[in-house]
Amino acid sequence: MTRVVVIGGGVIGLASAIALLRDGHAVTIIEPGVPGGEQSASYGNGTLLNPSSVVPMSAPGLWKKVPGYLADPLGPLTIRWSYLPWLLPWLRRFAAAGSTAAKVEATGRALRPLVADCPALHRKLAEDAGVGDLIVRQGVLFAFPNRAAFEAEALSWRVRRENGTRWLELDADELRQREPALDRRYTFGILIEENGQCRDPGAYTAALARYASDLGAAIEQTGATGFRIEAGRLRAVKTRGGEIACDTAVIAAGAWSKALAREAGDRVPLESERGYHVVIENPGIAPRYPVMPSDGKMACTMTPAGLRLAGQVELAGLEAAPNWRRAEALLQFARKVFPGLPPDTPPETVKLWMGHRPSTPDGLPCLGLASGCSDVVHAFGHGHVGLAAAVTSGAVVADLVAGRAPAFDLAPYSAARFR
Repeated sequence: MTRVVVIGGGVIGLASAIALLRDGHAVTIIEPGVPGGEQSASYGNGTLLNPSSVVPMSAPGLWKKVPGYLADPLGPLTIRWSYLPWLLPWLRRFAAAGSTAAKVEATGRALRPLVADCPALHRKLAEDAGVGDLIVRQGVLFAFPNRAAFEAEALSWRVRRENGTRWLELDADELRQREPALDRRYTFGILIEENGQCRDPGAYTAALARYASDLGAAIEQTGATGFRIEAGRLRAVKTRGGEIACDTAVIAAGAWSKALAREAGDRVPLESERGYHVVIENPGIAPRYPVMPSDGKMACTMTPAGLRLAGQVELAGLEAAPNWRRAEALLQFARKVFPGLPPDTPPETVKLWMGHRPSTPDGLPCLGLASGCSDVVHAFGHGHVGLAAAVTSGAVVADLVAGRAPAFDLAPYSAARFR
């Protein structure tokens, strides 16, 4: 029986731990906070489970937009001036990763196996954990002011289509019938029926932690600080509370994985794409679908706590204080998307949140064996697809620890690609 330490109690780490436990390994999960707590990106994401999430953030012509990103602190993507000197190496790689259509298409092909069938995979896992009702598959609606706005994103939609996504095109009348809450300035829609939603990612993550514990996992509320590697073999994970002896470790610490990966032999250009969300309790509207407005670059989804408005990419590092005006900008734009939202929302009914998406410049995670020690497995850097890709990533981790061949080629996710 292999002793495995999983570093990180977010959805990636927990899915990995459950897959390892089912293989018969002894598993210890390390998480500084409470699994499912607000410290985790797994708590605050946009809730979507989209097999269509195969389009990276970087696209041709990105460099032309950088001045705008610096000038607009409340735009969908912004860069803090003070962080720019540290960010430049990552930003160069980011722009290069999407500099041609061929590169975007290659990234799309690599993302597809990670997110394929994710609503069904999560539904099965949620049922096993006793919370099957949290996973629903009602489709996701993309709303555009007009068809021209859709056609302006031709590359993105071609990449989706080439990777198996099918959709329904809705004219103004059909869009209104499908989603009456939408503002009438949206006259064209795309409905992807295979897409789904995790209604409460924080509760789901907490349920997975309980399930892992029921299967025999030990959960230690501490942080990992490094590894003890002797003669090329892992002997222990170092933590704030001392060492935990083990045979294998899984790095699934999200945006905090960079230093651990370096100790295992890989220098990974990992950054936090800081995301924000707003939850409006009793919003007065109930959209039938999760809605992605093309001009807002945000996810608008109903959750048990209320209407969640999630989005924004802020490149400012792990330590900078939140800019809550960015969350408030989501709320103001949502009123343009849904005219039924009240113009003045009582502050006590609005909850703001900020978290850290762990993002590599090419939009692909690090998933595979570490370069410096084959007893360490990377499972981090999933960016915008962490929730969607969790079950498949966990299965890959279990395959690697067991010495089985994964179901698909892991070469695109190797940390060695950044050498």
